[in-house]
Amino acid sequence: MTVILVLTTFLIFAAVDYYLNRGKSPRQLVDKTHKLVAQRTAQQPSAVPFEPAVSWVDGFALPERMQYHAGHAWCLAERRGVHRIGADEFAAKLAGSVDAVELPRPGRWLRQGQKAWSFRRGGEQVEMVSPVEGEILQVNEEVLKDPALIRKDPYGRGWLMTISVPDEESTFRNLLPPHMLGAWMRQSVERLWQLQPAIAGATAADGGRPVEDLTAGLGTKAWSELGKELFLTR
Repeated sequence: MTVILVLTTFLIFAAVDYYLNRGKSPRQLVDKTHKLVAQRTAQQPSAVPFEPAVSWVDGFALPERMQYHAGHAWCLAERRGVHRIGADEFAAKLAGSVDAVELPRPGRWLRQGQKAWSFRRGGEQVEMVSPVEGEILQVNEEVLKDPALIRKDPYGRGWLMTISVPDEESTFRNLLPPHMLGAWMRQSVERLWQLQPAIAGATAADGGRPVEDLTAGLGTKAWSELGKELFLTR
């Protein structure tokens, strides 16, 4: 009985379709199908591009996909055992318009918290520490040619190197827990204003966002001392 009902329903729909489309050429039927598909597609919500979540603390960006070291370096897992590292936005804006960046060579072993790279400006130098422990696989040659990439795009094109990290578990225990990132960044910003109150308004240049070179008005010696204090390399 069920089979008969199904066949009857099919024949009714076939007859209705024939009646509605009789006299139409195969080309007209194809065009009608395309039109219906286009209408149905237009009714669907448009795709929203994926944007990684970002936390904002006192105007500074902290992408949540990264992990952070207290010395203001970040790391991002590319695949198991391999991590990309760089300077966070706070460090990049504090370093500002540097003359050059010096990176270690591939093959070198870095300890976590060891001085790993440096920025040079007007004869002075500021160093930063590695957020992880492992062997350097690759350095960003583009940053060596154009150090401005670090302050313009610290989490993207301004990355510094990739490192093979054999003991991820031990390494990550010494990075900042996600729930502490906000307090840590606020403390860093407050410390910056305490040390250099004259530049405290520099984050208000664009709706609370920091200018590209927070320390442009400082002498190179003061710039170097400030970097050593805030990057934990004194």
